[in-house]
Amino acid sequence: MIRDVLVWCLVAVTAITLVAAVALSRRNKAIAAKKARSEAALTQRLSEADAQVAALRAELHQHRTEHAKTIQEAEEAAEDSTKAVLKGSARFLQSLAAEQLALLEEIQRKYGGHSVLGDLLEVSHANAQMARKAQGIAVMCGAPLGRRNRPASVYDVVRSAQGQIRNFRRVEIMQQTGFALKASTVSPVALAVAELLDNAASFSQTGSPIEVTFQRVQKNLCIVIDDAGVGMNDEERQKATDLLSGDYRPRLSQLGNQPKFGFPVIGLLAQQYGFRVDVTGVSRYGGVRAVVLLPEELWTEEEAAPVVDAQETGVRGTVGRPEPVTRTKHGLPRRGARQVPIASVPDHDETTTSLTVPPAAAEEAGRAAGRSLGAFQRGTLSGRNLAGAPSEGSDEA
Repeated sequence: MIRDVLVWCLVAVTAITLVAAVALSRRNKAIAAKKARSEAALTQRLSEADAQVAALRAELHQHRTEHAKTIQEAEEAAEDSTKAVLKGSARFLQSLAAEQLALLEEIQRKYGGHSVLGDLLEVSHANAQMARKAQGIAVMCGAPLGRRNRPASVYDVVRSAQGQIRNFRRVEIMQQTGFALKASTVSPVALAVAELLDNAASFSQTGSPIEVTFQRVQKNLCIVIDDAGVGMNDEERQKATDLLSGDYRPRLSQLGNQPKFGFPVIGLLAQQYGFRVDVTGVSRYGGVRAVVLLPEELWTEEEAAPVVDAQETGVRGTVGRPEPVTRTKHGLPRRGARQVPIASVPDHDETTTSLTVPPAAAEEAGRAAGRSLGAFQRGTLSGRNLAGAPSEGSDEA
């Protein structure tokens, strides 16, 4: 009897356990299904939120792109407008400089023996500096340099550049050279060398030397300028290299409150006309060594001409230039002896003699100053024509 009761109790417990297990299983399945539905709903909502965020990001990126484009267009428009204004102003200044030079030449012809012409030399020199500054601004603003029809001696081009800077007496051209620049290269090289000489004079002590030499390296001709200035640190050298390469073109607004056009102008000219400029070297005075490297297609050799006796010509210091009879392999005419240098800069003594000598000698010094002024004016006019003649057609010779 007791055994039967125990059996029935065991059966009942087993049945209850099975029922509880089935109920628990069904409940777990319901909870799992509900969880799955909740997760699916949350996943869908999360996907929708991600899509909305992606759309907002794309819209924001589009707005940023449009905003940056608008700003860039506005900056470019402002830059173009500024360049147009500056270019027009620079051209106007160049025309005024040309008129002033023509007036000085007329005075020199009219009063050829007057001592006042020695003082006019300084006026002509200041005029040459103004013309160079105006031309640099015009080039920076996209104006062409103009066209020249004949080659010019490398020596004369450097003399022209020397005559266009303030401290021209500090510049010493240490040697002659028998090379001539291609006609289309004369103007940019003259302006580039003038900027380098001005930079060397500005960043070195008054009275310190600035030496110019010429070196032929393989198929290249180098114009080497050594100063005794403070030099440059690594950061300044890198910045100068970037500007002189022509690849980096700063905006006018990035040139500072007192704009420095020198290196940007040189970089533009070097890139356009195919020569290179390097200022990373150190001169023997501890300053900067600037090198203008001219590939062989930009220059030719001059042909030596027989020396003409000054007594036979009747004119002191004037040597005739024979007509070219042969051409180089680059198609350039071989030139004879040089005439009066493009920028014949007189010595300091010639401009001050009239202040320290008796009247009779002062009159003679005035005539000498007049001759110097005439040479300087011719050189300045030629120099301006090299670097700033009105552009007509192509710049190629």
